[in-house]
Amino acid sequence: MSAPPSVIRIKPNHYIHVLDNNTNVTRVEVGPKTFSRLDHERVITANPEPMIMVPPRQFCVVDNPVVRNAQTGKPELDAHGQVKLRHGDQEIRFTQEPFPLYPGEVLQGKPAPLVVVQANHALRLRGIRDFEEVVPAVGKQKEQKIRRLAGDEWLFEGPATYLPRVEAQVVELVKATIVKENQALKLRARQGCVDRKGVPRAAGEEWLVRDSGAYLPGVNEEIVGNINAYVLTEKVALHLHATKTFTDAFGKKRKAGEEWLVTIRDAETHIPDVYEQVVGVVQATTLTSRQFAVILDPVGAEGKNKLGHRELRKGEATFFLKPGEKLEKGIQSVYVLGSEEALLLKAKVAYEDVDKEKGKIKRRPGDKWMVYGPCDYIPPIELEVVEKRTAIPLDTNEGIYVRNISTGAVNAIIGRSYMLAPNEELWPKELPKVVDDLLRKSASRDQNEGKNDTERDPTRVVSYRVPHNAAVQIYDYKRKKARVVFGPELVMLMPEEQFTVLDLSGGVPKRPNYIKSLALFLGPDFMTDLITVETADHARLSLKLSYNWHFDLPSTNDQHIASKIFSTPDFTGDLCKAIGSLVRGAVAASSFDDFHKHSSTIIHNAVFGVDSEGNENKMLLFPSNQLVVTNIDVQSVEPVDQRTLDSLQKSVQLAIEITTKSQEAAARQEAESLEQAARGRLERQRISDEAEAERSRKKLLELQAASAAVESTGQANAEAHARAEAALIEAQAEVNGAKQHAEAVAIQAASEIEQLKLRQEAEIAHTAALADLEISKSRELAEIEAAKFKAIVDSIGPDTITAMARAGPEMQAKLLSGLGLKSFMITDGKSPINLFNTANGLVAQNFEGADA
Repeated sequence: MSAPPSVIRIKPNHYIHVLDNNTNVTRVEVGPKTFSRLDHERVITANPEPMIMVPPRQFCVVDNPVVRNAQTGKPELDAHGQVKLRHGDQEIRFTQEPFPLYPGEVLQGKPAPLVVVQANHALRLRGIRDFEEVVPAVGKQKEQKIRRLAGDEWLFEGPATYLPRVEAQVVELVKATIVKENQALKLRARQGCVDRKGVPRAAGEEWLVRDSGAYLPGVNEEIVGNINAYVLTEKVALHLHATKTFTDAFGKKRKAGEEWLVTIRDAETHIPDVYEQVVGVVQATTLTSRQFAVILDPVGAEGKNKLGHRELRKGEATFFLKPGEKLEKGIQSVYVLGSEEALLLKAKVAYEDVDKEKGKIKRRPGDKWMVYGPCDYIPPIELEVVEKRTAIPLDTNEGIYVRNISTGAVNAIIGRSYMLAPNEELWPKELPKVVDDLLRKSASRDQNEGKNDTERDPTRVVSYRVPHNAAVQIYDYKRKKARVVFGPELVMLMPEEQFTVLDLSGGVPKRPNYIKSLALFLGPDFMTDLITVETADHARLSLKLSYNWHFDLPSTNDQHIASKIFSTPDFTGDLCKAIGSLVRGAVAASSFDDFHKHSSTIIHNAVFGVDSEGNENKMLLFPSNQLVVTNIDVQSVEPVDQRTLDSLQKSVQLAIEITTKSQEAAARQEAESLEQAARGRLERQRISDEAEAERSRKKLLELQAASAAVESTGQANAEAHARAEAALIEAQAEVNGAKQHAEAVAIQAASEIEQLKLRQEAEIAHTAALADLEISKSRELAEIEAAKFKAIVDSIGPDTITAMARAGPEMQAKLLSGLGLKSFMITDGKSPINLFNTANGLVAQNFEGADA
């Protein structure tokens, strides 16, 4: 390891730290100088360090700064000669002459530029130790001293350059907030302070800054947000609610919980105060000349809601609903009544009404009356409109049920237009569900027919179209009397009348209560039933019978006789039971074979009976309901017992089989005879076809022989002709080939001559072009050389050329004159010499020398 140098050359603005090992004190040596190190000294820095230079408008931070004399500003030394340091402290140094760092001082980072605080900006500063700040005089404000405590915060507002201090730290950069037109800034006090207008504020208090422009919040102020103004028009108002007792922007004192409206009459725009809560934007209510409105809980002259009151406002008008006010049923249109319309009114309180015809009328609560059209009507607030009534137009076959609410009487109004009176109402007539269902279904014998899903209006008179040849019974419960209506007819029920519902047996076999109907069909018609009987030999049979029936009514005008057809509730069931009983008695007295052969006669005699002469009666009459059976049709007879049914089926099958076999034998015999006849005709036809074929074959052989002869002669002629043609064609082809070969040779020779001629012409043209190029090149080079020589001559000048030409002979003449020679001539004897010109030159030189 090499020893440290004894002599150190320190440049200007450089320094070193030297440790005295005897006193253990470190000092600073500053250049420019040459430092000679003693034996007991040691240079701490390996190389001279540059001094710290702080450019203009910059600063640096030095840790553990030296202690300087307050008067001289020089570092103070302790008893040992070592500079004193403020350990753990910092010092901020601004622009100054380059300075060294004393032993123990540490530069924190590099010099940094000073912070320039722009306009509408500020630095939030916080004190980290107690100190006293001197605020310079600004304008009329005098210089003052402010005592800052640790933890205090304040603002350094721009435009200015902030000079940092070790006693304060920068918390943040605060920017001013731009408050636009129709906008306010909502602020909150962090702690007790005085705002920029000099108003003291308590901690947590909020207020608004309404002045337009840039606003820089104070150190104890925080921005809650921007409040935009509400634009008020003729149709828009602002509904506000006070959250605290205060005085608003219009100078009115508002109590906590109070609500009010701000309209365009108060201001064009409104910014809600901090104690004003916007409930909503209220749209103007506009009434046309054909509208009105009822206001609930209207606001009185003292500004309070009159609870329970109502106020009528008619159009044309535009107004705002004040807080607490509500529209009853919204905006209502004026009642326009036609000539067939009216309003049913009901008085809610006692008041005096004015009628055009009757004059003044006192109305009591609960009174009802009607206002008839045509007219326009706006109901006062003392009454209510129960309903709007229209005259009900009724055709001849239409009606309604009307009940008098005073007496309770119900009447049916049929066939005329009717307007309900004030003490009348429509009465719904209730019908049993089965009747209601039957009314929706058309009267027919088809039980699967669909229903009409249209709901019946219960206030309309119930009507029913009685089909042709049918009857309907209607019972009046008030008069306790029934009436029968025969079709075709339209039945209309009075309020106390009801239909008689028929429950008839139906199906096969008959089942009770299978058919429900309002109309009873009079026939003639038929019904089918299935009954089981037993013969005398105990064979049980199932009979399917069909009965033709009708009701025998001598006159439909006699209600007594007409009511007899409804005396039996289920005439179909009674008829089938009665006839079934007669048939079973008759079959029980007959054997199976006898009944099987004479079933129709036995059944007819049992049902219709025979007269005194033994003839069968024509009909069976039921006197209770005038029902007449005219015919019985036996549709089927089947044994009930399975063994009997099987035996009967076997016998029937056997009979069918015998009949089938006999028919098959007859058909077989007929088929065989037809087959024999057809076979004879076929054999005769075959023989005649063979004879005809032999004749045709003979003709064919003759034709084949003639064809063969013709074919052989034609082939020989064709072959000879073909050979001659082939030889001719071959010779002609050889001649054509020779001609084409000669033409090809001539074309090839001409082509070669043309190519040679073109090649020679091209070579001649190429040679001529090269010669022209060489001539052009030589001409251009000669011109270039001539131009170059001319340019050289012009640049040198004729005098210079003359001087250059004379320089040689004059120098030679001087040399010869130095040798004592007057003239001489040197030649190699090969070139001829013109002595005349030479003599003239010599004579000329002598003359010139003599003249000189």
